[in-house]
Amino acid sequence: MDFRKQLRHLTDWDKDDVLDLVGLETRRSAADTLVPTLAAFGVGVLVGVGVGLMIARKPGTELRSELGARLSGGADNLGLKPAGSASQSKQSV
Repeated sequence: MDFRKQLRHLTDWDKDDVLDLVGLETRRSAADTLVPTLAAFGVGVLVGVGVGLMIARKPGTELRSELGARLSGGADNLGLKPAGSASQSKQSV
């Protein structure tokens, strides 16, 4: 009689219950660890950008124009020319 009771409860078991009974667990795939890690990284990036913009000492337009000037200055130092400057250099030669 006790055996029939246990047999009825056997249908309630899933794969994890059976594996736990023998001391095993399911194998985790790479996606199981990669997706939460990338999600946490993305949230951290967004929080960092938000905090950086809130504590910036300059307004957004001024900050963007200064960054653009610095980046174009860096391109000139490396010998890289913006697309519009190639036509200007041909005209000056």
